[in-house]
Amino acid sequence: MGKYRVAVIGGMPAPIHGAKELGIDVVLVHEEGKYEQSILQHTERVVHAPLADGPAIHAALSPLHAERPFDRVMTTTEVAAISSGYVVDQFGLPGVTEFTARALKDKALTRECLAKAGVENVRYQVVSSVDEAVAFLEQVGGKIVLKPLDGAASLHIKEVETPAQVAEAMAELATAGITSPMAEEFLSGPVVSVDSFSFEGRHLTIGYSEYRMNDRFVEWEVSTPSRVAVPYLAELRELTAKLLDAVGVTEGPSHSEFVLTPDGPRVLESHARLAGSGAPELVRRAFGLDLNRMFLTVPLGIDELPLESPAPIGGAVALFLTPDPGPIKSITVHEDIPAKVLRIPPGEQAPVFMPYLFELGAEDTAVVITKNPGDEVAPLLTVADCSNGYILASGTDALDAIAKAEAINAQIEFVIG
Repeated sequence: MGKYRVAVIGGMPAPIHGAKELGIDVVLVHEEGKYEQSILQHTERVVHAPLADGPAIHAALSPLHAERPFDRVMTTTEVAAISSGYVVDQFGLPGVTEFTARALKDKALTRECLAKAGVENVRYQVVSSVDEAVAFLEQVGGKIVLKPLDGAASLHIKEVETPAQVAEAMAELATAGITSPMAEEFLSGPVVSVDSFSFEGRHLTIGYSEYRMNDRFVEWEVSTPSRVAVPYLAELRELTAKLLDAVGVTEGPSHSEFVLTPDGPRVLESHARLAGSGAPELVRRAFGLDLNRMFLTVPLGIDELPLESPAPIGGAVALFLTPDPGPIKSITVHEDIPAKVLRIPPGEQAPVFMPYLFELGAEDTAVVITKNPGDEVAPLLTVADCSNGYILASGTDALDAIAKAEAINAQIEFVIG
């Protein structure tokens, strides 16, 4: 029996790898068939429950909590953010509360919290009709964005600047079941993110990354450290702390996105969890701090939160494979490709978005191909469509890592048709 006991709701193996060796007993709450079997060796047990159902998770964990109380209830996945907060509140534990999870999930509530705290006041409005959206467009006097209040993965984001475009976008959103989207002034500039960790209300900013994306705001490359963020680092670190205070984050990892506008950084959104798209691994490679380890060890007092933000020690990139849409005829990988290559076997589906990621920690460069001939390549409408595979690379800096990844990408050929 370990010294500590935590419940982890959803997620992948990396954040709980080595937990037993650290004296941490992990009860994993997950949905049957939705997790890699390799995670089992790191757990005390697995309890099955719907990840978005707080009362169901609470009911499943309550008998275990009564027998031997949990020190923490945590999650690394967006779908379980609010449900995990519900259980945190029910058990009276430190961590991300249901209010904080809701404040970050609901984009309008995030803006409301920021405005109340005097952090910034980006213009926004929840709109329920074309007329309301057009009125907001005219009030702003420029381009606006229409998006779901609780959106994720860059899905259903509409950039509009005329009444006709507003009407078209509102109709498309309504077809998708989104009848009251948030209208927000368009923030012009590159998007960067800041990965942070908090403990007892102190926020440490760690990594800062930038993205390449398509015209639908789907990110197909993440690189760190961000070159464009460097001139804004002091502002980004200060704004990140103010943002996390405004929504009530006091403990754990967070991932915040900003737009570097001509008037300085502005908040785009934030999440009180480890970031997706392999960000913790990229941060480890580029900054030397392991967010996956810290996820468990810092809240439990096993490791101390560093006093100062780390300087970069290198660069890293995750480049997603983005062949043209359509049925795959063949996939050819050059025999001299300078990377470790892993593939999902034919007939199998990847159980997680970036399979094998944890197994590649010691590799300077690596490729994971998740599709096979006969599978379909989807058009890039959401981050979830970046599911054909990925390239992971380290370098002396971000540009060096990107150059390695692009050279590897040129040696992978998808034939579509």
